[in-house]
Amino acid sequence: MTAEIVNLNKFRKRLNRDTKDRQAQINRLKFGQTKAEKRRQEYEAQRDAKILSGKQLEDDPPEGA
Repeated sequence: MTAEIVNLNKFRKRLNRDTKDRQAQINRLKFGQTKAEKRRQEYEAQRDAKILSGKQLEDDPPEGA
């Protein structure tokens, strides 16, 4: 029952490298779009919001109540 010897420096460096890789992936998704792709994405978000708001039920009570 011997424990596996772990080099903590290698572990720390691997953890830092993995963290930086994850951040790089997020940045590629966030900033790696062309202007046309950004405009299309904004248009689709506005369209989806408009469709959703058109399907919302009214919460206002009827007049005279």
